[in-house]
Amino acid sequence: ERLLVRPRHVEIQVLADDHGSCVHLFERECSIQRRHQKLIEEAPSPAVDPELRRRLGEAALAVAGAVGYVGAGTVEFLLEPSGEAFWFLEVNARIQVEHPVTEAVTGLDLVRLQLLVAAGEPLPLAELSQAEVRGHAIEARLYAEDPAAGFLPQTGVLHRFRVGAGGAAGGPAVRVDAGVADGSVVGVHYDPLLAKVVAHAPTRPEAARMLASALAGAQLHGVVTNRDLLVGVLRSESFLAGDTDTGFLDHHPPAELTAAGSAAGPLTTRLHAAAAALAAQAARRAATTVYVAAPSGWRNNPSQLQRVALDVVQGPAAVLVGYRFDRTGALVALEVDGDPLPGPRLWHCTADLVDLEIEGVRRRFEVHRVGDTAYVDSSLGHSELRDHPQDPASAGPGGSGAEPGGSMVSSLPGVVRRVLVGVGEWVEAGDVLVLVEAMKTEHRVAAARPGRVLRVLVAEGQEVTAGTTVVELEEAADG
Repeated sequence: ERLLVRPRHVEIQVLADDHGSCVHLFERECSIQRRHQKLIEEAPSPAVDPELRRRLGEAALAVAGAVGYVGAGTVEFLLEPSGEAFWFLEVNARIQVEHPVTEAVTGLDLVRLQLLVAAGEPLPLAELSQAEVRGHAIEARLYAEDPAAGFLPQTGVLHRFRVGAGGAAGGPAVRVDAGVADGSVVGVHYDPLLAKVVAHAPTRPEAARMLASALAGAQLHGVVTNRDLLVGVLRSESFLAGDTDTGFLDHHPPAELTAAGSAAGPLTTRLHAAAAALAAQAARRAATTVYVAAPSGWRNNPSQLQRVALDVVQGPAAVLVGYRFDRTGALVALEVDGDPLPGPRLWHCTADLVDLEIEGVRRRFEVHRVGDTAYVDSSLGHSELRDHPQDPASAGPGGSGAEPGGSMVSSLPGVVRRVLVGVGEWVEAGDVLVLVEAMKTEHRVAAARPGRVLRVLVAEGQEVTAGTTVVELEEAADG
């Protein structure tokens, strides 16, 4: 089989009916992938000119005709970097996840056409013959997965889901095909795809900016997603230059793209922590039944600031916010980690909205609190903060697959597919003990150190939750 170095993944949309008609509706590029699954798709391809488009279309029609294909389908090719030669990959005999980008640039409803064909009707050739590519469309697949952990699927309750015009930054209107809503539970039995987000604009750079803005301004609370990675790709110089291939995420480390896609920085952390603290005090004042008219933290003789400690998820260990209101209820002091925020002015403050001015810059912070966690969204980005435990001993131990005492745990919920060790066996550090499958991903629970298997606590076919102990090891003997 021919070796193709850094090829592009380009596919052709075809439609065929029972009456002998078969047409193609141009190409889509799907080169941005992880584990050979597509993340970002676009139409048209930045690497395809009219002549290459004609050749690809003819090849796709020849494939469909050779097998007597009927319905909507996709003929996929690998395109050499030179753009001169392309090679057949496969046929997807169905409507594709990325079909909206073709709908956007052609104005056609592919699902409607597929249903008409299935009902035995002929394709509307007069309408299809007028189809042409108008503008550029890009689709991003928003997954519940953690790129930093090898794209492991994530589970949990999606407390809030807002994408597009409903985003915190009032982002642009985009097409959102979602399978979730506020309160949806992301489980282990289905693909972790949350939504397809599609932007259509006159040019490719405009579409990329529109889509990146919509994703960056989205409110996604409760489940780790690949949102920051997608934004990082869409804003990267290589992508904007059209320099993409199927190994894009090999050449551009996901960790770097995710960091670039996240607006989180020192200023974001400081202001979001301040907003979370101010929103929490507003919630407490709104719920009080004693001295309702008194400002938060009121003292007859003002002394120290009110202080609250917050843990920043996927950030610094903790931040300490201090604030003080005067007897009129005006905010007169605000600091983070002992560093005053200059010229604070609080225009409006409720449990879910903080309108705060610092150094003459006024910003709105949306705060969504669930239990001890505050999700903060603003034009600066997004943060997740938790109330810092009063007793450090109450914080649970960390780790990645191992707990104190020789217990090996599953880091994600799923189904145990294979148990590879038995009681009494000796294992070395790194030996795979159990395979856990979740949403088409296989996770290996490995021994963190040498030792003898003391207990196997799961069986094949058993469902486990994140943190479930699967194997216990005896302590390794000295010497």
